[in-house]
Amino acid sequence: MSSPAGLHRVMEPSGVLPQAAWRLDASPEIAEDEVRIRVERLNLDAASFRQLSVKFGGDGDKVRQEVLRIVGERGKMHNPDTGSGGMLIGVVEEVGAGSSLGLVVGQRVATLVSLTLTPLVISDGLVGWDGLGEQVPAAGHAVLFGRSIAAVLPDDLPADLALAVFDVCGAPALTARVVSEFIADTGRAPHVVVLGAAGKSGALSLAAARATGAGRVTGLVPSASEAKLLADSGLADAVVVADATDPVATAAAVEGVGALGDVTVVCVDVPGCEHGAILATGGGGTVVFFSMATSFPAAALGAEGLAADVRMLIGNGFTPGHAELALRLVRSVPGVRAMFDRRLAETR
Repeated sequence: MSSPAGLHRVMEPSGVLPQAAWRLDASPEIAEDEVRIRVERLNLDAASFRQLSVKFGGDGDKVRQEVLRIVGERGKMHNPDTGSGGMLIGVVEEVGAGSSLGLVVGQRVATLVSLTLTPLVISDGLVGWDGLGEQVPAAGHAVLFGRSIAAVLPDDLPADLALAVFDVCGAPALTARVVSEFIADTGRAPHVVVLGAAGKSGALSLAAARATGAGRVTGLVPSASEAKLLADSGLADAVVVADATDPVATAAAVEGVGALGDVTVVCVDVPGCEHGAILATGGGGTVVFFSMATSFPAAALGAEGLAADVRMLIGNGFTPGHAELALRLVRSVPGVRAMFDRRLAETR
């Protein structure tokens, strides 16, 4: 009997959900409430790709072989070192009679659930991928459960752009929600600080904060080149340069623009940014951790050790309406589109 959460696909260990499982059954035969997707492209999450690239010294062939090994061994793309995966696009190949996802055979879709819980088979050896970028041309199949989510690819955007947007669409949606809640609770517009502001999720979070009524948005980046890129986009009122893994430097850079953050959004894809985010946030503020490189024990214990009265949120990749909001920002905010086009041009 199938489970809407995919329990019937768990091979080991038993009794856990697919995301926590070590290995999934990725066979192509679908249950009544499942959907099978013919895979066209994977998008590895930033933390996972960076870890793999560093691990193998930038050797793309070794990165490619490691991704194949992980998927072959686990029946899903679930990096054991980062605990993260990514998402994919493909074509709906078969829809179970009891599926509630509203998908139709032949539609091109992006899965809005993590590859860490998506049964996946790669059939082409990833021959079209050089291992040097996050987007991975691939052939194979994937399976969506009854409680999975997916979005039909828009006709007006290139597929690789849509994939990149959908991969991080949870960040702007939750940022907008937190900003709205702050305004409702305090009656004032917050100072929003985004760490890793020149990345995909960072750019969208800046735009979402401003569109929702933030009083000021500050973007923190690690280098002068990224500072210029962000400044040229017009997405931030202030751009500061600091190493987000250096807590003192991060807090000083943010405070240097006039005030600590009321809302701090962490979009950095390297570990060690927890304490800087906490120090950069004023008392009673909120820190939203979107990076999969975050150590949540380090965040909780760091805040305790600093006697920091901050609320800390784990960035849930799902917020109702998240895909639509992200697409709207890409379409309507030139700076966001420019940032995405620039990032994608570097990997094409």
